Amino acid sequence: MTALANIATLYRDRETLPFRTRLLATFGAVAALHIAAVVLLVAGSATAGAPLALGLVLTAYVAGVKHSYDWDHIAAIDNSTRKFVAQRKDPVSVGFAFSLGHSSVVVLAGLLVVAGAAVIGQFMEDGTTGNHVLGLIGSGVSGLFLLAMGLFNGSAFVRASQVYRSARGGAAIREEDLESTGFVARLLSKPLSAVQRPRNIYVIGFLFGLGFDTATTIGLLVVTTAASLAGVSPLALMALPLAFTAAMTLCDTVNGVAMMRMYRSAIHNPQRRLGFNAVVTGISALSALFIAAVTLGGFANAAFDLGDPLTTWLGELDLGEAGLLLVAAFIGVWALTAARNRLQREG
Repeated sequence: MTALANIATLYRDRETLPFRTRLLATFGAVAALHIAAVVLLVAGSATAGAPLALGLVLTAYVAGVKHSYDWDHIAAIDNSTRKFVAQRKDPVSVGFAFSLGHSSVVVLAGLLVVAGAAVIGQFMEDGTTGNHVLGLIGSGVSGLFLLAMGLFNGSAFVRASQVYRSARGGAAIREEDLESTGFVARLLSKPLSAVQRPRNIYVIGFLFGLGFDTATTIGLLVVTTAASLAGVSPLALMALPLAFTAAMTLCDTVNGVAMMRMYRSAIHNPQRRLGFNAVVTGISALSALFIAAVTLGGFANAAFDLGDPLTTWLGELDLGEAGLLLVAAFIGVWALTAARNRLQREG
């Protein structure tokens, strides 16, 4: 009992652990997922079907990488990270928590597929009540969350832009000057009060994933079902959603940590990175508001059976690889800022 109590205490107080310890623990958990997927694959392929199982697991892993670059993933992780950094926290596990919650839906669905539960088909097939209800839950939660985060960081962008103009006029800048203190920030303080730590993002990620609204997720479950019918062992089958989870958590964790460092350097060094902070915050807020508009438009169309062209178009809009454009935008801003700072030091 004492050991369990110590573990529980460590879990509650892990935010007080050194940054490096928390970072190693997060990537250690990602590594454990990779190892578990390999162990299941090896154990499940010991009898027969090893080449088929290996090919399917590799396909699932690539699908996890691809899914991590969906625009809603990146917008949710980046905007949440920006909020935590602004609160003087070092949120090393935002990306991990979000993707773990998101992929938990896939793992649970995979378990149902392996167990032979026909009910999972009711949630995957278009037009069924189960698929409709889960889709509304997933799109409603993701749209409202991204709308709240986009407005919160949008107010931070307005504040950072005002401070930037003051700084160009010669005014001294403090970290406190970048805090969101306007009407929007006060309005959203209560709705966002439940999101206090990176682990709270797990629930958000789980609810995001309930919709089964991406071709990647549905494709993975269809492959798992087909492999089950082809006689692939249950252990190897479970390696598919686990490989998907391992890949997605790896990419999302890297994304979250990279954005944390980017925001932390911008916010905690306002004299040198004020313009950079404003631009990156603006991109994050704009991306969240854009995805929120698309998601909530589709939600309204499905929930109220609207027939207008706008919400119909939003509901059918496929952003595809657009998330990569968002990543490219952040990298471009970072590269330009780094080049500019280097020229200033050399000059």
